[in-house]
Amino acid sequence: MAMPSYATTLDRIWYVTFRVICCLIFAFLIIPIIVIMPLSFNSEPYFTYPMPGFSLRWYGDFFSSPQWLLGLQNSIIVGVFATLVATVLGTLAALGLNRAEYAGKSTILAVLISPIIVPIVITAAGMFYFYAKVGLTGTLAGLVFAHATIGVPFVVITVSATLAGFDYNLIRAGASLGGDPLRVFFKITLPLILPGVVAGALFAFITSWDELVIAIFLASTEEHTLPRRMWSGIRELLSPTIMAVATMLILTSIGLMIVMELLRRRSERLRGITP
Repeated sequence: MAMPSYATTLDRIWYVTFRVICCLIFAFLIIPIIVIMPLSFNSEPYFTYPMPGFSLRWYGDFFSSPQWLLGLQNSIIVGVFATLVATVLGTLAALGLNRAEYAGKSTILAVLISPIIVPIVITAAGMFYFYAKVGLTGTLAGLVFAHATIGVPFVVITVSATLAGFDYNLIRAGASLGGDPLRVFFKITLPLILPGVVAGALFAFITSWDELVIAIFLASTEEHTLPRRMWSGIRELLSPTIMAVATMLILTSIGLMIVMELLRRRSERLRGITP
């Protein structure tokens, strides 16, 4: 039997080493998040291991608390409407950026994605100053527009990535068959880029769902979102109910990330790319 070559042995060692490094990085990132989830089932109001017992009392506290339920309601309302606004604006911007070459295109793109580049504290302070002038501080509408602003870059990036492999001959073919631009968009363009649009919308929703800093600047007592309510709870009374809320937020985000991955693979199949 022929012995494996030196190069093949090095390839195998590198393969195993690379996988081990990836696993260690993944563990470093995910363990601090996962470790808090069992504490939401602690029977005692302590953040310690080992837990004396398991209980669902903190989830019961959440669903029986008017303040927590108001935060949940506000998070859902703000998240849904901010996602709708960000998806429409981000998709239109991505289409405009990918249709043709023109002067200042890179500058426009930089401005559109700047909310995810500029530190969030600076963005929040600027929004507070501007929204105070127009009377949107302390309102759900103000939070919707603010969260839509930080959600637009994710939609632009995701839809632009989908459009990178788009065949514009399909649009020309639709136009040559008598279709007006609006009909061609809804019948040809939108169905093909829909996985990217939905993935961008999910990114925008997750961004709004988990956002805290802007909510601290703009939200009043009645417009507390779940992260804002968690922040207040940590400062006022440290309760395992916060762990229960954190667990639900984490599971929601994980579920949406799985959906985004499935949509990404579907988008690649539609464009003829093997995942």
